Amino acid sequence: MAGCVARHAPAVSAHPASGWERARRKPRPGLAGAQRSARRPGTANEPRLGEGDSLYNDFSYDHRFLITGKWYFRTGFEYERYDFGGTDNGLPDHLQAIYGHLAVEYVVKDHAGASLEIDPGVYFQNRITGDAFDIPWKLFVSFPLKKDKIFGVIGLGGALYQDPVVAPGGGLIWLFSDNLRLEGVFPKPALVYDLNDDWQFRIAANLAYESFRTDDVFTPLHKLREHNAVVQYHETRAGLQVSYSGIKHLKITAAAGCTIVRDFDFFRVGVSERTDPAPYVQLSADLRF
Repeated sequence: MAGCVARHAPAVSAHPASGWERARRKPRPGLAGAQRSARRPGTANEPRLGEGDSLYNDFSYDHRFLITGKWYFRTGFEYERYDFGGTDNGLPDHLQAIYGHLAVEYVVKDHAGASLEIDPGVYFQNRITGDAFDIPWKLFVSFPLKKDKIFGVIGLGGALYQDPVVAPGGGLIWLFSDNLRLEGVFPKPALVYDLNDDWQFRIAANLAYESFRTDDVFTPLHKLREHNAVVQYHETRAGLQVSYSGIKHLKITAAAGCTIVRDFDFFRVGVSERTDPAPYVQLSADLRF
C-alpha cells in the first residue's frame, strides 16, 4: 500500500513519548509544511474476531512564528484517519481525528530542543460530539550529556482519554559519527546511517497510541458490546527504511517490516483485543520548497 507525503521546508525533530506521542515532522522556522501519508501493515489474525488489515492517512500543516531569539510559536492543524478492513467483527471500521497544534518551541538548527504543545480537537469514529473533544499535550526538553556527542531527552505527556492520563517519556540521541547516529527516543527510535547527502538508511521502530470516542461496538464477545465507548488504539511496528533525496525538492522513502502489535484497548471496561504480527509496506514522497 502506497502513501504520499507533500510538505514545504520540513525539519525532523526527535523527541520523547510513550502512549502520549504522535510523531510528526516540523517545518523550518518561519516556513510552512503539509503532509499526507498512508500505510497498510498487512493482514493480521485477530484472536476470536477474525482477520483484519489497516490503512492510515494523515494530513498536517504547521507554521512557525518567531517570538524572540531562538523561541518560536508554532500553530497549525492535522487530520488523520485509520481504516480497518477484513472480518465484520463489530470493532470500529475506522477512527479519525481533527485537531489543532499550539506549541512554544526552543529551536536549534531547525530542531526543537524543548517544546510545550497542546493538540485540542475531536477524536471520533463517525459522529463529532462534545464528549469526543480531547486535549492531548506533551512537554519535553533535550540537553547535552557529552558535548556534540550524546544528548538526553526527558518529557511528559497526557490526554483526557489516555490510559494512564499522564505518562513519562525520554531517551538518548548518540552521534557515533557524522554518518551514523542512534535516535533512541520514543515513539520512533532508530539507528540511522547517512550514506551520503542523497541516501539514508534506518532500522526503525514506531509506537503509536491514540484514543477515540467510538459509536456502537457490538462484537461476538459478550463482554465487548458498548455504546459511545473510548478506545485507545495502539500499533507497534519495526522495519527497514530507505530514503533518497537526490532529486531537487523531492525525497522518496520506502519501508518494510512487521507490525508486531495492533491493539484495541477499551480500558474503561477492561477489555483489550489484539492482532497477531503481520507485515507492512510503506512508500512516501516528500516534496520540499
